[in-house]
Amino acid sequence: MARRAGSADLPLHNGRVPAWLGQRMARLGAVIAQAIVHHYGRDEFLRRLSHPFWFQSFGAVMGMDWHSSGITTSVIGALKRGLGPLSGELGLHVCGGRGSHSRQTPHELLAVGERVGFDGVALARASRLVAKVDSAAVQDGFELYLHGFIVADDGRWVVVQQGMNGGSGLARRYHWLSEGLSSFVEAPHAAIEGRAAGKIVNLTDRRAAASRSGQLDLVREGPDRVLRLLADVLGEDAPAAAARQPLLPHLVMPAHHDVRPKDVMSRRLHGALAAAADRGPADFAELLLVPGVGARTVHSLALVAEVIHGAPCRFADPARHALALGGKDRHPYPVPTLVYDRTIEVLKAAISSAKLGNGERLEAIRRLDAQTRTMERDATGPSLPAFVAAERRRSHEYGGRGVFGWEPPPPAERCEVRPEDDPGQRVSIRPALSHGRTP
Repeated sequence: MARRAGSADLPLHNGRVPAWLGQRMARLGAVIAQAIVHHYGRDEFLRRLSHPFWFQSFGAVMGMDWHSSGITTSVIGALKRGLGPLSGELGLHVCGGRGSHSRQTPHELLAVGERVGFDGVALARASRLVAKVDSAAVQDGFELYLHGFIVADDGRWVVVQQGMNGGSGLARRYHWLSEGLSSFVEAPHAAIEGRAAGKIVNLTDRRAAASRSGQLDLVREGPDRVLRLLADVLGEDAPAAAARQPLLPHLVMPAHHDVRPKDVMSRRLHGALAAAADRGPADFAELLLVPGVGARTVHSLALVAEVIHGAPCRFADPARHALALGGKDRHPYPVPTLVYDRTIEVLKAAISSAKLGNGERLEAIRRLDAQTRTMERDATGPSLPAFVAAERRRSHEYGGRGVFGWEPPPPAERCEVRPEDDPGQRVSIRPALSHGRTP
């Protein structure tokens, strides 16, 4: 995966991840990391974490609010908990976190370095430099509050850190990748997320090399010259000669909680649904005999498989990945806990078999992703509002749960998709009776 620069707005959200979801996120995040490392290696996992679009989709597929800044905190926390027991096996270590945990990052890196043999002192310095660059050298109005440092046994690393701007109600996430990094102070980022808002002082731009050098000269000459230059500037109109920052690819994460048709590429959703229906019976015959594993679980696996195997260009619509396992705030629908647990079980069983030399189950999941791309050109399916309505209607059968509690059975009266949600289409749906079926 190539390094790329990009930007996005992430609405600030308050609240905590409930324990029942946080525990599942740790397990699912760890098993997805295992699958990526198994297929593509540790370096590829680090590259993906440095990709802001993939990172957002990764959090969405784990049941977090698909558009919000909370994905950053929850994903780093889930990986720290989930990969901790696997650090010896995978050679990956997650340090830092939010608030006070971020300030412990250098100490954690020193401890890991002593344990596995890399230069913890150098990496602790790298951690401090990264934080300084994004808080001082890039003055964009966002105050850092989260710093996650993921490092491999060979010393390669990725940093994901985030700042907030309380006035605008937005967060900005910064991604760093050690691969190919030659300088901490000249265009070092893999990506920066966040819409440009006003003037930004970016001393990491290549065009700022003369400025950085000049500032060092001023410091060496003492404060008198600085004060004289400041008086000269205040006494006359300085020309507006600052060059505009180059425009970067921009992803806008909207403020609305609900997932709307414009947020999802329908053909890709239909491709995933069609692939689940087609490859499920062909590739998952043994798994489908296990109680509780059925079509709904295979549908979730199709979207999880894309996070494992998909190319960067496929993550322009992170909302689509929230359709795998819902969201904690009931958008697009409550988290189907039974499906969530079955999905983890299937992936864990596949990885365990692969470790023993039988990679057929893990290859079946790869084929599920490949089939999605094959079928999405011609596949058709329900509209997004109809799909979401059907998932909500059956949510109680799947152990649907959100931050407000378990999802009750729907009322007996007719449910209807509003035409304004899906222009030109009106769909009438009657609640299905539950027969005690699990996903």
